[in-house]
Amino acid sequence: MCLSIPGKLIEITSQLDETFRVGKVSFDGIIKEVSLTLVPEANIGDYVMVHVGAAISVIDEEEAKKTFDILMQLDELHELEDNEPEG
Repeated sequence: MCLSIPGKLIEITSQLDETFRVGKVSFDGIIKEVSLTLVPEANIGDYVMVHVGAAISVIDEEEAKKTFDILMQLDELHELEDNEPEG
């Protein structure tokens, strides 16, 4: 099943211009690089919904935490852990 997962934008790692940016997003401690092209309004500290490597919307912290908790209860976050880089 493909889901969008909420995470916190913690760093902008690459920026060509105001639109084409890449950032690091934390999913409860698991860090992934994602495209921020679809959310030019996103700032460090914002929560974003991420689907297949791209942030697709900015959401508030309360909604992000509720959604993440539900996904944890449903055991739908295994894809994050399966793709975590070893290091």
